[in-house]
Amino acid sequence: MIRVLIAGLGNMGLSHALAHHNNPGAEVVGLINRSGVVENPDLQGYPVFTDFDIALAEVKPDLVVVATYSDSHAAYAIAAMEAGAHVFVEKPLATTVEDARRVTAKAVELNRKLVVGYILRHHPSWVRLIEEARNLGGPYVFRMNLNQQSSGDTWETHKALMQTTPPIVDCGVHYVDVMCQITDAKPVRVNGMGLRLSDEIAEDMYNYGQFQVVFEDNSVAWYEAGWGPMMSETAFFVKDVISPNGSVSITEKDKAGSDDVDGHTAVGALLVHRPDGDQLIDLPGEPGHQQLCDAEQAYMLRAITENIDLSRHMQDAVLSLHICLAADESIRSGHPIDLTGA
Repeated sequence: MIRVLIAGLGNMGLSHALAHHNNPGAEVVGLINRSGVVENPDLQGYPVFTDFDIALAEVKPDLVVVATYSDSHAAYAIAAMEAGAHVFVEKPLATTVEDARRVTAKAVELNRKLVVGYILRHHPSWVRLIEEARNLGGPYVFRMNLNQQSSGDTWETHKALMQTTPPIVDCGVHYVDVMCQITDAKPVRVNGMGLRLSDEIAEDMYNYGQFQVVFEDNSVAWYEAGWGPMMSETAFFVKDVISPNGSVSITEKDKAGSDDVDGHTAVGALLVHRPDGDQLIDLPGEPGHQQLCDAEQAYMLRAITENIDLSRHMQDAVLSLHICLAADESIRSGHPIDLTGA
């Protein structure tokens, strides 16, 4: 039985906690929440802490799930590994490339398992999209976005996230990771632009951003992400991969509102186009958000018990973060960023 401590009980942390609560191979030994209050009825009775270091010392977990705000990810992950635990950390791995590399280096040094919360890697429809795109052959044009017309509690959450992390980094790491899996080529340069569309966020933050990436194999990509009540819900979910031999696209089947968390991973169907005809691949029975979190945490437990080699996973997590942070740097500086050393 693997003893699990969960830090952070927001949207993702709560789902991860429920995943371990319902997994017979895990024993939840503690929950960390800044308020010290756990409202979910299924999670009553577990020890609740408000301080990460105290919880780590008292419960001595085998696994720590870090689902706090991004600026604490690196410090918490390293502290957990130094205390003897393996780590699952929500994306992004860190808020700087240097911190991300410190985390992965610590995992190697101490022989700890480190899994980053790239939920699309556990979604069968996204795995199929990557397979179909690779079958077409490159070089590729990637066209992807995820804009969210958020209000109420969701907008409050987005504003809290933007105290440390812009939308293109928070969301972008998922889709850049998909691009990198498809092309399997190193990035060459990135160029970005962004705009602050709300007086409710800091003057040096922007809630809309877009960037372009060029890869060594001549693949090119763009990604955009925006948060807030002003965002348009027209074409808010574009997932398109084009090659000389055709294209593969996610159809916008049964999409709900743009801030619906299940809609961010839902595929519904893939349209594979080749010059000689189209193929619509229906993908019924897709996993929902909680099922995907269950799958992520089941993989984390297997990584520990089966000693899965996570070297490539950690390298990919750093690379996708590097690209998104370089895009942020480009937006702030107004200049393209060279990525040949990434």
